[in-house]
Amino acid sequence: MNAHLQPTGSAYFISKETELSESHTLSVLVSNEPGVLARVIGLFSGRGYNIESLTVSETEHKSHLSRITIVTRGTPHVLEQIKTQLDRIVPVHRVVDLTVRAHEMGQERPIERELGLIKVAGNGEHRVEALRLADAFRAKVIDATTDHFVFEITGKPSKIDQFIAIMQPLGLIEVCRTGIAAMNRGAQGM
Repeated sequence: MNAHLQPTGSAYFISKETELSESHTLSVLVSNEPGVLARVIGLFSGRGYNIESLTVSETEHKSHLSRITIVTRGTPHVLEQIKTQLDRIVPVHRVVDLTVRAHEMGQERPIERELGLIKVAGNGEHRVEALRLADAFRAKVIDATTDHFVFEITGKPSKIDQFIAIMQPLGLIEVCRTGIAAMNRGAQGM
């Protein structure tokens, strides 16, 4: 076997070549206790799975439950392996593939939102243009001096990507993003 065809240790290598890689949003309900996030992350890194976005927060204070939202990419076979392996971690209460659930409900994607903080420096026309475009994107100015702005923008990740791209030539300095928070439409819970 040629060196470039040997297994890499990643689960992506064992996928059928005919299967296409897809991006999926997983919601994982876990006990809010030390080490749980490390175990979930360890599952991904130990098997060579990539995490595109990760958010975690306690969502049920009285029950001590946290919700982890993970965006990952893989073939249907790899995504099924990820869900099965997540279900086996002891403090995991529930794993829901929000992308699959959205498709079952006749929708393309779950509701996904992200928050971005975007720092832009500029003077004169660039400053005026940055403010005009921020208004068009419904970004809020949360900090400003005579030489910079920090904008807060919330929306679909593609909206934030687009905002960052148009701020680039206007003096983009720094970007901080929260990662995706997601849930499905409808009256049914996770």
